[in-house]
Amino acid sequence: MASIANTPLAARSSIPRLLMVTLVSVCLLAGSFYLYQISQPVFGAILLALSAGFAIIFGANRFYGARFIFPGIAAVLVFIAFPVIYTIYIGFTNYSSFNLLTYERTVEVLTSRSSIDKTTEQPFAVARDGESYRIWLPESGLLSAPVSLIGADSVALSPAAKPTDVLPRRDAIKLRAGLQALKLTTPDGGIIENAGLRTFATVVPDYTRTGPDELTKSDGAVLTADHSTGFFIDQNGEQVPPGWRVNIGLDNFTRIFQSEGIRQPMVSVFLWTFFFAISSVVLTFALGLTLAVILQWPHLRFKAVYRVLLILPYAVPGFISILVFRGLFNQNFGEINLILEALFGIRPNWFSDGNLARTMVLIVNTWLGYPYMMLLAMGFLQSVPEDHKKAAALEGAGALRVFFTITLPQIIPPFLPLLIASFAFNFNNLVLIFLLTRGLPDIPGTIIPAGETDILASFTYRLAFDNAGQQFGLAGAITLLIFLVVAAISYANFVAMRRAALRRSGKA
Repeated sequence: MASIANTPLAARSSIPRLLMVTLVSVCLLAGSFYLYQISQPVFGAILLALSAGFAIIFGANRFYGARFIFPGIAAVLVFIAFPVIYTIYIGFTNYSSFNLLTYERTVEVLTSRSSIDKTTEQPFAVARDGESYRIWLPESGLLSAPVSLIGADSVALSPAAKPTDVLPRRDAIKLRAGLQALKLTTPDGGIIENAGLRTFATVVPDYTRTGPDELTKSDGAVLTADHSTGFFIDQNGEQVPPGWRVNIGLDNFTRIFQSEGIRQPMVSVFLWTFFFAISSVVLTFALGLTLAVILQWPHLRFKAVYRVLLILPYAVPGFISILVFRGLFNQNFGEINLILEALFGIRPNWFSDGNLARTMVLIVNTWLGYPYMMLLAMGFLQSVPEDHKKAAALEGAGALRVFFTITLPQIIPPFLPLLIASFAFNFNNLVLIFLLTRGLPDIPGTIIPAGETDILASFTYRLAFDNAGQQFGLAGAITLLIFLVVAAISYANFVAMRRAALRRSGKA
């Protein structure tokens, strides 16, 4: 018996789908070709792979089931896997603000540089000649042949009297695009070009390509391409920017571990990141749990009002709270310093003293994080059997002993995954550091941007994007190290949780 899929009706119903798949695939292929044309072969290859996968999965009935998971898999590969792999790759290159280009593009940039020979510089004027123009050089008494000044052109100069229809300077400036593309040949065979709004002169190229890996300077000096560093090197061993991207192996990692100016701030930032993440978890958990226990007290009046007030910090967007605290901690005009000065006569330097800045960061992060812990604790406390508490109280245990021996051990297991998630979040809490302190104050004696309040995420961000000498390759290497550290911590937590679960099931 023939299947339904082989009937003419089924064949006709698949035609619109195939047309749609074809249209989308053609658009993706066109986008891939365009990316390749604008020198983005990696992104072009990604789009090409997506178009091929889309055409195969949505075009063939045998892959019907894969159609439902293809968008998710494609999103993971494009937006998660690819950035991670590309960042790791950058860590093995010299990619920076000085090494952005390819080798051929670097050669083009250097050979396009030129200098004006001041001895040949002379003023000019533009005269109208019907629909065309002539260039008049009054000092040498030379007049060009008619030229349109629309595109690149080259005309000869010859002795002549001053033309009559000379344009005012403001009208000549409007023709500067055509003037800049114009080359004039003098009677002695020299070439002069536009050297500004008022003059023409001989323009000498600074560098001329004289070999596959060799450039010759206008003064005769020779530059040699060094493909191990991605720079042209002059005869004195000096690097001539711009450079090009090259693979440098483990050089970035060697710099991290061997350079004191990089290793010392990295160790400081690394230790502070762990301390910040752990302290944030401990403080928010302790404060949130304490408030939840207080709100569970049956004799407390107006509990609903207190709950609303204590949850308010969680309802306000975090970036607004951070900016408000930045104003509150202002050294000169902040309310916190005004109160401290009125009560104790002190005015702390919250943003310029490293220890105070770190204390301020922990205070603000505790304020932002305790409502989440309090809400969780209020729910977990409801699950603790009252019979256990009453039995412990009948045996003479006080309130604190009941809490630490009965309540806390029962709420820690469900809390543990959330505490680990909170640690991972604070380990990379870039928004708080960036908006509150921007990592400042800076650590003295470093050769890279690093601050007392920088965590690894903000430290890497400043190194890659917030610095005059943006070092993307070094930032990529540090990112790989962070990834390995976080992966090791996550795996250790996973193993510990699994062993704890096995012990609990064994006891059960």
